[in-house]
Amino acid sequence: FSVFLGIIFFLELTAGVLAFVFKDWIKDQLYFFINNNIRAYRDDIDLQNLIDFTQEYWQCCGAFGADDWNLNIYFNCTDSNASRERCGVPFSCCTKDPAEDVINTQCGYDARQKPEVDQQIVIYTKGCVPQFEKWLQDNLTIVAGIFIGIALLQIFGICLAQNLVSDIEAVRASW
Repeated sequence: FSVFLGIIFFLELTAGVLAFVFKDWIKDQLYFFINNNIRAYRDDIDLQNLIDFTQEYWQCCGAFGADDWNLNIYFNCTDSNASRERCGVPFSCCTKDPAEDVINTQCGYDARQKPEVDQQIVIYTKGCVPQFEKWLQDNLTIVAGIFIGIALLQIFGICLAQNLVSDIEAVRASW
């Protein structure tokens, strides 16, 4: 058991070091993941809810900006797009008015046709990847504390398992 915990601990430590070393690769993968999910936004309700939650929580829109929504067939700005949501963004990209009790699900319609200065009033213009990086930097001590706490629990578990093994061997030796 202690060997198994030791292997898990070593793999977690290795993953943490690799994540730090390859952070640019991870950022590219996150960008790729978000853009693939933007393409499939209306195809899966669970995915739609995940994207909406993420954009509302981090106050962001798209992977690197609102124009990432051109990847979605309903929101792209091509002339051949007949959708009412053309050149828009989902409601989760909209800035919230504290005076409103009900969410306006049409607030993002035609938002990307406006000049950038006017867009910033209506929608979040920052992307979710930079917002996630900012959140991670702002909460680095909390994230590091959680990882250290988990590591200490695992090391404590390894010590207890080794102590149990030595107690069992001591009992066997006394027979």
